Amino acid sequence: MKEIKHYDVFVIGSGIAGQTAAKFCINKGKTVAIADNRAYGGTCALRGCDPKKILLQFSELLHTSQLLTKKGVSKMPKIKWKTVQKFKSSFTDSIPPNTEEDLVALGIDLYHQSPVFQNKNEILIEGKLISADKFVIATGMIPLDLKIKGQEYLKVSDDILNLKSIPKHATFIGSGYVGMEFASMLAILGCKVTIIEKGARSLTAFDPFLVETLVNYLKTIGVTFIYNAQVTSIEKLKKNFKVNYTLQGAQQSIKSRKVFNTAGRVPSINMLDLDKVNVKFDESGVVVNDYLQSVSNPNVFACGDVSSKALPLTPVSGLQGYVASHNIIKDQSKVFTIPFMPSTVFTNPKLSSVGYSEEEALSRFKNVKIYKGDASSWYNARKENNPVYAYKILVNERTNEIVGAHLLSTEAHETINIFSMAISQKMTVSEFKKQMFTYPTYTNDLKSMLQDED
Repeated sequence: MKEIKHYDVFVIGSGIAGQTAAKFCINKGKTVAIADNRAYGGTCALRGCDPKKILLQFSELLHTSQLLTKKGVSKMPKIKWKTVQKFKSSFTDSIPPNTEEDLVALGIDLYHQSPVFQNKNEILIEGKLISADKFVIATGMIPLDLKIKGQEYLKVSDDILNLKSIPKHATFIGSGYVGMEFASMLAILGCKVTIIEKGARSLTAFDPFLVETLVNYLKTIGVTFIYNAQVTSIEKLKKNFKVNYTLQGAQQSIKSRKVFNTAGRVPSINMLDLDKVNVKFDESGVVVNDYLQSVSNPNVFACGDVSSKALPLTPVSGLQGYVASHNIIKDQSKVFTIPFMPSTVFTNPKLSSVGYSEEEALSRFKNVKIYKGDASSWYNARKENNPVYAYKILVNERTNEIVGAHLLSTEAHETINIFSMAISQKMTVSEFKKQMFTYPTYTNDLKSMLQDED
């Protein structure tokens, strides 16, 4: 009988979480293998954050120019989309071979398939039976399967990133991060956009006041929102697709050149056959303890978006890979605590948040002071001729500490980091207002947001 190949650690997934775990373990003298059923490098670098931001900057350039027409800009820049796509590819094409080269150089064995668990310490991959002492699941997330008639016609975020041209009309099913970001981008680039959302509002994880402000603005640049609607089927026509949905009990439909499934993402675990290895999982992913160890199988760890303790943010994935690998080397040596992580929706303008929401703050503290306002009349918005600039800052009134910040502006993705540091350092309002920032900047505006009304 052929001898079974054995590793100390087998990592499933080659994104930042999986790579971090694999590299730490190999550097500690463990034998390590890593597997991925897609190109090596992970979602963020290849199919998410990084390529997305490359494309978005071109719609941002066009949007800035549109705002400044009649203010000095006389001719709109022309976006050559095929050239933009080539530029994006110059970042992504080299990542898989470079990632593989780096891992091989460290002595890590590579596999190019999803393994299937056979029992508590064996997997089947590439037709080979492999055993390992410890397994790390870092498979990330995949688009939610909508299970509707005609779902084969639906495109996902990967397809948006690889669009060969800007469609005349696009329909998005779902208004979370991905739907809102790409809807904003396509609308600015001249596409008529419709968003169909089954819920009552968009971006439920973000502040309602700022989301409403953002939605109202996106409506003015060509995005139509249909809330409380349920898509029932997709039909293929000669050139378009027909999206059928119910709204207030009535059947409705809309025609569209492209239809995108942006209804959310779910942990990518179905192909692993986790029942065979006694790994508990639910809709949040592999259920883990504070050491990122499976609660039902101590030899299995999960990190990144597939973990039940995940936040869908790249820095958190790296941190979880670090924690999981330390606990593999030395049992229960590192505890994972969810950090105060800022997050941003890269629409135009951008929506950013850190710390507690208003609802969370009110439930945690006896008295909460809320600084909230429309800053579209302030200098920084006016110099851009930008009609959207708003904020909500939350303060624990007893201690005067800043506990939450929510920003909507062209620079919110940068300025939110200032509030992230302030909250992590437990800064009071008076301490924050003593800080000196360059003027006139969006960062300096943050102090003005904490002014009491006369």
